[in-house]
Amino acid sequence: MSRTPTVATNRVLTLPNLISFLRLLGVPVFMWLMIGPQNDVAAVVVLAIGGSSDWVDGWVARRLGQVSRLGELLDPAADRLYILAVLVTFTYREIVPWEFTAALVARELMMALCLFVLRRNGFGPPQVHYLGKTATFILLAAFPVLLLAHAAPPIATGAAAVGWGLAWWGIVLYWIAGFLYVGQAARVIRAGRQQTGEPA
Repeated sequence: MSRTPTVATNRVLTLPNLISFLRLLGVPVFMWLMIGPQNDVAAVVVLAIGGSSDWVDGWVARRLGQVSRLGELLDPAADRLYILAVLVTFTYREIVPWEFTAALVARELMMALCLFVLRRNGFGPPQVHYLGKTATFILLAAFPVLLLAHAAPPIATGAAAVGWGLAWWGIVLYWIAGFLYVGQAARVIRAGRQQTGEPA
């Protein structure tokens, strides 16, 4: 099998991109299940598939040598949309407290500001850090467990303990990764200004 290309290509029709697109399609399905019929069991299944397949598209891209610029955008977009969908629906259904939602929203606002500053200085988004991917994976693993605790009273105590344990670990790592991204962005901007002779 071919290995990962050193530079992302402009290809669109790739298997990893198809996987990422299917993950994106799961977001409105999940939200409808949560807010419409409130079918929590089906929502758990959709969320578990969407979260557990987070690593699949990246693994397939590297394995088949199909890393693309579109894939580099779709993968984090799917992650963020799943997290946003969970925050909206879980807060609406009172499955999580507003403080939990505020902690994640504040981190996303920090990252949005970071991306804005990078683009203003002519740079793209920072390179994805393994800690950020790990934090995202933990959060996406925590969410279906928290929903399961809400949907299945007989196992609610145990599922809630596991779900909240993962959730709070995920939030801590998510913020640490966010600060790492900000530091990474600051170094990139500083290096760019040094090359052009601008004051750092």
